[in-house]
Amino acid sequence: MPDEQMATSGGRQAARPLDDIDRSILRMLQSNGRASIRSVAERVHVSRANAYARINRLIDDGVIRGFGARIDQERAGHGASAYITMKIVQNSWRTVREQLRELPGVAHIALVSGDFDVLLLVHTKDNRALRELVLTRIQAIEDVLSTRTLLVFEETDLKEDRHSGQDRPLEEGR
Repeated sequence: MPDEQMATSGGRQAARPLDDIDRSILRMLQSNGRASIRSVAERVHVSRANAYARINRLIDDGVIRGFGARIDQERAGHGASAYITMKIVQNSWRTVREQLRELPGVAHIALVSGDFDVLLLVHTKDNRALRELVLTRIQAIEDVLSTRTLLVFEETDLKEDRHSGQDRPLEEGR
């Protein structure tokens, strides 16, 4: 595909269209990011060289942004988790985002539509640390107009529930 057809308005190149094999590889790597090239190739019925090339293309195209571990926050010493909604000064998203990135325990930051502007997921040692983070650090950011904290009582990792952490074969026909 010519470069001019792949370019998007944001300056990033658009990912090439995915086929069924690409989608199968993505499902497999989502359930087990440590799967070997050999096991990926066997499960999606392609050669190891083909699987290797496809995975590298998915990485190069930005479809696969990285590999990581799913963490049990409580066992990792984070006894308190919360979603924090924020209203911010109009057009201050980039500045606020950079300041939020520097805070301890921040797991996810999203600019959203609706009654608030930003949704933040944080994990802290305990409620005292959460209180300190919200009242002292987040509310001190100049462009943050208001916050609302939603405590997380229990979390369910759907990927873990569906696959029980096992390296299971993909379903036929997908």
